[in-house]
Amino acid sequence: MLRQDFNDALKTAMLGKDARTVSTVRLILAALKDRDIAARPKGVTDGIGDDEILGLLQSMIKQRRESITLYEQGNRPELADQERAEIVVIERFLPRQMDDAETQAAVSAVVGELGAASLKDMGRVMAALKERHAGVMDFAKAGPLVKAALGG
Repeated sequence: MLRQDFNDALKTAMLGKDARTVSTVRLILAALKDRDIAARPKGVTDGIGDDEILGLLQSMIKQRRESITLYEQGNRPELADQERAEIVVIERFLPRQMDDAETQAAVSAVVGELGAASLKDMGRVMAALKERHAGVMDFAKAGPLVKAALGG
């Protein structure tokens, strides 16, 4: 499903001469191909699934946010703007993200369900959140919430 969305977006962007979208979708497709190749030894011959693709997109956004911070520190606003434009393109393929209240509710539910009581349980809680909310939760925001919920 997502693979077809990428190809459709690439064709549309090429016809519309949208250079930013073309280059960003090509980056996504290249990263996807790398993941597909890496999954072959594990017996995955028809490519990674949509859940893994969503995780890939999330990590691409995270990388770009980190780059924006570095570019702003290095006084390179034009490169930071380019990264922001790429984030906008990548986000088109992600489902609606959970807001802060929904993230907090999900964290509380998982902490209660697992009976997590200390920071030692943080890994289990984060793993459960990633399993249930991949692609729709910002785990950079969820981490501090989990830590606070576990008394950290």
